[in-house]
Amino acid sequence: MSEPLSPGATIGILGGGQLGRMLALGAAPLGLKCHIYCPDEASPAFDVSSRHTCAAYEDLDALAAFAASVDVVTYEFENVPDATAAQLSSQVPVYPDPSILAITQDRASEKRFLENLGVVVADWAEVDSLEDLEAAVAKIGRPSILKTRRFGYDGKGQTTIGPESDLAEAYETIGKAPAVLEAMVPLTCEVSLIGARTPFGAFKAYDVAENLHENHILKTSTVPASISPDLQVEAFEMGQKIAEAFDYVGVLGVELFVTGEGDEARILVNEIAPRVHNSGHWTQDACAVSQFEQHIRAIAGWPLGDTARHSDVVMTNLLGDEANGWADLATHAATGVHLYGKAEARPGRKMGHINALSRMR
Repeated sequence: MSEPLSPGATIGILGGGQLGRMLALGAAPLGLKCHIYCPDEASPAFDVSSRHTCAAYEDLDALAAFAASVDVVTYEFENVPDATAAQLSSQVPVYPDPSILAITQDRASEKRFLENLGVVVADWAEVDSLEDLEAAVAKIGRPSILKTRRFGYDGKGQTTIGPESDLAEAYETIGKAPAVLEAMVPLTCEVSLIGARTPFGAFKAYDVAENLHENHILKTSTVPASISPDLQVEAFEMGQKIAEAFDYVGVLGVELFVTGEGDEARILVNEIAPRVHNSGHWTQDACAVSQFEQHIRAIAGWPLGDTARHSDVVMTNLLGDEANGWADLATHAATGVHLYGKAEARPGRKMGHINALSRMR
């Protein structure tokens, strides 16, 4: 990209879920339009975009027409088919670059990338057979976590290897798919960094969020996190290092483990998300510029917005029928309510979130 996109330009977004919806909402105040591409007719992002295409990601004719209608393409999820990203990038700029997807879609490739950067990750081993799993457990020990290399999220595609776990049964549980075995790190807490980088190399990051999960699904993100200023700086530098190594454009989430206490505390990278991230939803109400507007600014070549927060905040995901309490939630003081417009509330499904603000400490 040689010049920033002007107001009136169109952003193409692959994926029509809540992240696509909030990206479109983030683009509108900047005078930028959004065209959503998703095969799901019930996509909530369709409701808030100026245009949408409902077609398969493998439909080459539909993809060509989509590419011709937009000025830049991005995505709300990282499991975009390779052929889809390749076709689009031959016609229009795609950010983040599809080559980054090839790394982040595969846990083993991602871990190698991070290790080559000198970034610390938990001990791990590649698993392509039951024999590999037996050797990996002998090396890494128990407890440990077996994860599919691809398509796992919110606890899907993984199982814990405990002291009494049967390895053949565990391997069967993940469908005997290519996998990695990860050491189970003794956690002090889990945190994440949301950063953004432009095509021209500018980088900014938000304050680190401290995350709590329930049944492997993010439940709350609290800012400020209960980590030292030194670890905050280290997380920022780690995120910038990763973004620069990728020549990244857009918002990325870096999920981090914190181990140890006091002077012994350290951080390890768990995973990279090459997109806007659930743990960054707090920015919608606690910052002047949300992660969603920031992503649009980055891929459009605009100056990045201010990442400073004006309030402390706790973001809480509304899962399943929790969103049915919207009438009560709407009465809470200093609380932003964000509902995703999904028709069916299933257990564990992300239906919305709230951001409860408080005076900065």
